[in-house]
Amino acid sequence: MRVDKFLKNSRIIKRRTIAKEACDGGRVLVNDRSAKAGTEVSAGDTIEIRFGAKTIKIKVNSTPEHVRKEDAEGLYTVVT
Repeated sequence: MRVDKFLKNSRIIKRRTIAKEACDGGRVLVNDRSAKAGTEVSAGDTIEIRFGAKTIKIKVNSTPEHVRKEDAEGLYTVVT
């Protein structure tokens, strides 16, 4: 699954266009490498996102295509 779509499906970032802008702006790292919006992620990958002065690091648990709001938090585990 594309990293921008994962960030939207997991509800870490509200809109996919904003997730794409974050990726293209160099604020998203996948497995410690700079990620573009089309970078593929799968279970076991780590994603690091910089929101201004705040940084979130998560581990991907699963990447289903369709997710209900109640199940979104189960897609990832916060590492730091």
